[in-house]
Amino acid sequence: MSHDLGSQAFEGLGRLCADAAQNCIISAPDPAGMERIEARFHGSAFDLHRHDTYAIGVTLQGVQTFRYRGATRVSLPGQIIVLHPDELHDGGAGTEDGLRYRMLYLEPSLMLDCLGGASLPFVRDAVVTDDAFCATLLSALGPLEQELDELFVDDFLAQLIQRLSRHAGQPGKPMARTAWQAAAAARDYLTENLNRPVGSSELEAITGLDRYALSRHFRAAFSTSPHRFLVMRRLQHARRMIMAGEPLAQIAVEAGFSDQSHFNRQFKKAFGMTPGRWSSLIRGPAAMAAA
Repeated sequence: MSHDLGSQAFEGLGRLCADAAQNCIISAPDPAGMERIEARFHGSAFDLHRHDTYAIGVTLQGVQTFRYRGATRVSLPGQIIVLHPDELHDGGAGTEDGLRYRMLYLEPSLMLDCLGGASLPFVRDAVVTDDAFCATLLSALGPLEQELDELFVDDFLAQLIQRLSRHAGQPGKPMARTAWQAAAAARDYLTENLNRPVGSSELEAITGLDRYALSRHFRAAFSTSPHRFLVMRRLQHARRMIMAGEPLAQIAVEAGFSDQSHFNRQFKKAFGMTPGRWSSLIRGPAAMAAA
C-alpha cells in the first residue's frame, strides 16, 4: 500500500526534508488564536496530552496513529484528523517509513464568533475522509511560509465551521446571550492578565456571575475551565518565546509560572513533550525553502 498523498495535492506545500529521518516541527506566522504547523516524525512523537484548542489536520505522508477517546485511531494520507478541545490524545508514526502531517490549532473563541450563538461542533469520528474538507484545510495549511490575511481567515473560518458542523451530524445547542457575554468577558480579562495570578473574585466582578455559574458557562462556551484557559495562554506565550530563542528559565518566570519545574510539568501535559524537546524540534518557516 502506498502511504503518500498524490502529488497534485502537494502543489505549493514544499518538498520533503532532504534528510528523511529528521524529526522537526515547522511553525507558521499566524494571527492570534490560530497556529499552523508541519510535523515530521519517526516513531512516537507526542506523549498523552490535551490542549484547549481544536486540532484539525491532514496526514500528508506515512501512517499516523494516535490514541483518542479510548481507542487507537489511524489516519492515512489525504485523511483529516479532528480532535476536540481538552480531549486526551497522543500521536506518532505507525510505520518505519515515518510521518509527515500539517495541523491547525484553533482557539474555540474564533469559531464561536462564526456560530451565531450555537455551541461548538463535536465530530465523533476523529478521522474523516472528505475531499472538500481536505481542500478547505489545505487552502490554509498549504502556504505555511505566508501570513494569512484577515479577509482570507474570515472566509476560511466560515467554510471550516460548515465542514465541521456537517460531520458533527447535529446542530449545536444555542447559548444564552448573557452566558456568552459573561464567558467572553472572562476570556478577554484572562488573556489580558496572563502573566499574573487571577482570582475568582476578579472574574465575578467583571462578569456579574458567581464563580460556579461562570465556570459552567465558560466550559460550555470554550470547552475548558477558566483556570486551564489561563494556563494555556501562558504556554502559548512561552512557545513564542522559545521560538525567539529565549532561555527556558527566563521563559518560565516571564510566562507566569512559579518556577521552571512548574513550567515543564504544565508544558508536557499540554503538548506531550518537554519545553527542551520542543525547542530542539521547532524551526522557522524559512526552513521550508531548504526542505
